[in-house]
Formats: sequence, C-alpha cells, structure tokens
Amino acid sequence: MPQPPPRLVLATHNPGKVREISALLAPLGVGVIAAGDLGLPEPEETEDSFAGNALLKARAAASSSGLPALSDDSGLEVAALGGAPGVVSARWAGPEKDFGVAMARVERELAASGTLDRSARFVCALALAQPDGAQAVFEGQLRGALTWPPRGKNGFGYDPIFVPEGQEKTCGEMTPEAKHAISHRAMAFKKLLAFWGAPA
Repeated sequence: MPQPPPRLVLATHNPGKVREISALLAPLGVGVIAAGDLGLPEPEETEDSFAGNALLKARAAASSSGLPALSDDSGLEVAALGGAPGVVSARWAGPEKDFGVAMARVERELAASGTLDRSARFVCALALAQPDGAQAVFEGQLRGALTWPPRGKNGFGYDPIFVPEGQEKTCGEMTPEAKHAISHRAMAFKKLLAFWGAPA
C-alpha cells in the first residue's frame, strides 16, 4: 500500500485551492508547498478532460521539483449548457480571474437558452504524480443547482451561485468545514486517502 509522502508540491497557483487542499492534507502530517512558491510555471491546460489536465499539471510539477506532486483540476458543469463551462471554467473568469464575470456569463447564457433547468455539478480530478513517472487519478463530484444573485463570501470560484443537493446555503455561504464535508474535492480526497491506506 502506498504511503502519504512527507512532503509534496501542490501543482496550482490558485490560493483558494492551496487553502482547501492544505486543510485536507493537514491531518496526515504531509508538508505542502505550492508550485507558485517554488516559481514553477503554470503549464498550458491542453487536455479535454479534468483528469487529463490534472495529470498534465502534476507531471510537470513533479518533474520540475523532484518531489511528488498533487494537482487538482476542477470546474462547473451546467446541464443546460451541455456541460459548459467544464474544463474551461477558470478561463470564463478572464485574464484577471474575476469569477464575478464568470458567474454573470453563466447566468447570461442560461437566460439565452430559455430553459428553466438550473441543475449543475462540480467535478474534481486529483492527480498524484511521482518524479519516477508513477501516477494516479481520483475523481469526485458534487451535484446541485444554480441560484442568483450570488450569495456568500466563503470559498472561491463559482461557490456563491451553487447550492448542493439537500442544502439551502450556497457553497459560498457555508463554513469551510461544512463545505469540506461534502465537496467534490473532498470526495476525490476520500479516494486518495483510501489509496494511501489512510482513514477518511
């Protein structure tokens, strides 16, 4: 059974992801350093799936740092938009990474579609890559529905417009602990922990 490494690189430049993933790894005693803190460049995400992009980023970070690397590729899939924005979720926020812009675009495109369907899901693919080339992917999802106007200042990305199934609050209104208990990232982490033989 593989063991959690004493130290790994988080292959992301997204501060929100660094916070969430560091919190999820903390109970394991895994030391975490962000790719941005090492000055590692962000590779262009050229794959057409969350798993493909996560692997691309994890492999690049592991190769450059000589350490195990963990990468998250995640996003929002809106049923009525054919799964968009999907793997380009971050790109909808523009070069300034303004998710207010991205959320407004989702609302605008849904209005243009003429549908009342607001169902959506968050998807997360976690990729673990070793410097020797070994790799693994773990996926999770969180189903829910979209709401406007955005509510809540917690979380990041599309959290303020996403209400998980069975909940009344948006992910942006939830405490970090409440979100971690049900999120797509947490579901993927449970699979990673099982791979490491660690308690979920």
